[in-house]
Amino acid sequence: MNESLNLLFDPLVDYSLLLVMTGAAVLIIALSYWRQGPTSLLRAVFIVSLLFVLANPSFISETRRYLKDTVLIVVDETDSQKQGEREQQTTAALQALLARLEKINDLNILRSTVRNSLSDEDGDKTLLFKTQKEMLKSIPPSQVAGSIFITDGQVHDQPSETDGSGPLHVLLTGSEDEKDRVLTVETAPSFGIVNKETVIKIKTVDKEPVETAKTIVAEVKLDGKVIKNVAVRTDRITDIAIAIPHGGANFVEITVPELAGEISLQNNKAFITVNGIRDRLKVLLVSGEPHMGERGWRNILKSDPSVDLVHFTILRPPEKQDGTPINELSLIPFPINELFERKLDEFDLIIFDRYRRRGVLAPPYLRNIVNYVMKGGALLEAAGPSFATSLSLYKTPLSDVLPGQPTGSVFKQGFVPLLSDTGKRHPVTARLSTPKERENWGRWFRMIDTNATAGTVLMTGPAEKPLLILERYGEGRVAQMLSDHAWLWGNGFEGGGPQGELLRRIAHWLMQEPELEEERLIGWVNADRLELERWSLDPGPKTVTVEKPDGTTAEVALSKDENGIDTGSLGITSPGLYSLSSDTLKTLVAVGRLNPLESRDIRSSALPLAPFIQQTGGTIKRTTNGVIPEIRRTSPDGLQAGQNWIGLRKNKSYEITGYSRTALTPPAIALFLLLGILCLAWWRESR
Repeated sequence: MNESLNLLFDPLVDYSLLLVMTGAAVLIIALSYWRQGPTSLLRAVFIVSLLFVLANPSFISETRRYLKDTVLIVVDETDSQKQGEREQQTTAALQALLARLEKINDLNILRSTVRNSLSDEDGDKTLLFKTQKEMLKSIPPSQVAGSIFITDGQVHDQPSETDGSGPLHVLLTGSEDEKDRVLTVETAPSFGIVNKETVIKIKTVDKEPVETAKTIVAEVKLDGKVIKNVAVRTDRITDIAIAIPHGGANFVEITVPELAGEISLQNNKAFITVNGIRDRLKVLLVSGEPHMGERGWRNILKSDPSVDLVHFTILRPPEKQDGTPINELSLIPFPINELFERKLDEFDLIIFDRYRRRGVLAPPYLRNIVNYVMKGGALLEAAGPSFATSLSLYKTPLSDVLPGQPTGSVFKQGFVPLLSDTGKRHPVTARLSTPKERENWGRWFRMIDTNATAGTVLMTGPAEKPLLILERYGEGRVAQMLSDHAWLWGNGFEGGGPQGELLRRIAHWLMQEPELEEERLIGWVNADRLELERWSLDPGPKTVTVEKPDGTTAEVALSKDENGIDTGSLGITSPGLYSLSSDTLKTLVAVGRLNPLESRDIRSSALPLAPFIQQTGGTIKRTTNGVIPEIRRTSPDGLQAGQNWIGLRKNKSYEITGYSRTALTPPAIALFLLLGILCLAWWRESR
């Protein structure tokens, strides 16, 4: 507490009138003195006293409570601060600083810590000034003593000018003359064509006191396996060509050797994810006869820009003899020999849509299709009523690869397609719709009665008979859809159903797209967590072993979601390549940005902050083993730093807790004095 005494005038008349009276008084006093000389002085005293009384002076006594100033402490705990002994230096400096500040009675301490975030858009930067700005919002500017940063100097949000919030001092961690080798990826494709090369451009820079160009050898890994070593010249861009072996995510890891004495190996590696896509998928669609569902297949395949569709509908079988002259026929002849003999292996998928034996395809051509499947091809049969007759494709060499054997019967009553227990877990059908949406699927009205002699039944119809069967033969795959009424879903009959998505997934499974594999382990980053999914036809419990970039491992027990898929998650704090394994499955997940700003230069340096610190009147002092400069309270207009000390402003802000007012001219006393002076003047002048 403290008191302050101030003189206050509160005139009994208006200020303007008082000024006029004062001016008139000056003229009267001057005129009296000119005419009567010193004998008029008592009149002057009376007039001045009267004006003083009218001015009504008072003493105001204030009781003040001085407020504490606040010092801001921002601690840098970003990734670059984890190198060498910086973490220990930061902890020691913070403890020493707090111990000194807590001894200063008129000072509050406000502290905040800055870390990198995997989820934040700016999570790869050190944003100390942003944190300082947020802290300043809660403090009146008149109570800010200053700010102290504990950092390695690599700060990425330095403002262009000071905001007047007092001196900013930096306690610098790390050591002088550090060196580091930094690998950066100049360009990297997000996608690559399967079985073709893509180029990644890298650059390596040796950051050291005397930089000299060197030739080093970079190691390149693909999906965890070393595929090549490449000679790299530092300070130059190097092209690395990589062949994309498969669709889906391809994980490329590039590592350059250690620079002798460098501060960290963290930025000697780069992780790139290249998604493999097929150049063009070539599909052969053979329709046995026009029908309502034919347009559905064609529309779905034509809507995919990556698919080249070759479609033939057999409108006129060879045995048809109706006497039509040859020159009047406008039908395109079916190029059987070219498609099923010379160019069969060029197709990624063959679809028979309601096809029946009509003498068009001879058995040798159908045997070629069987061999095509065994060598890695894909076959889909969308069966029609003829599949239950003697004209069935099952009566041909294709029976060797078709998993559904017809019984000769056809179901013609309405039914709602259902997912089998396996179908609820299979990637092709598991998430077609939610369980509630499946209750509103529309009905179909025809299904070929078959017995599944092989394969996996994903969908069923009446009497739980197979509706959709998938099977692997040799290196290839086969699917059977045992109804030609899927088009009812596409037309929205009775609410419809996911016809387009179902047919698309079947086609992509047949063409061995990785995201539709039955046994699959995947992971992705969501905010600061690693999300895990384990797909399997085995309903038993699953766990995933996660190997972190630092070599430590964690076991994650998975739980089933509403579709029966095993899911789980793990909190993550550091970027790098995470290795996932479950049973015999293994995969990789690259976490973090391609070239994080935080790792481009992690050397301890005062240079990035020095110009701005000088503007605030602060200073930069290197700290080791908890040794910090002396702390002094300073005048806001004085020096804020010296050779061995740092200053914090003493603002002397206060709040008024009470006041009293004492009049200098109480009315009774003022009247007595004025009358006394008036009488004295009369007595003096009467003589």
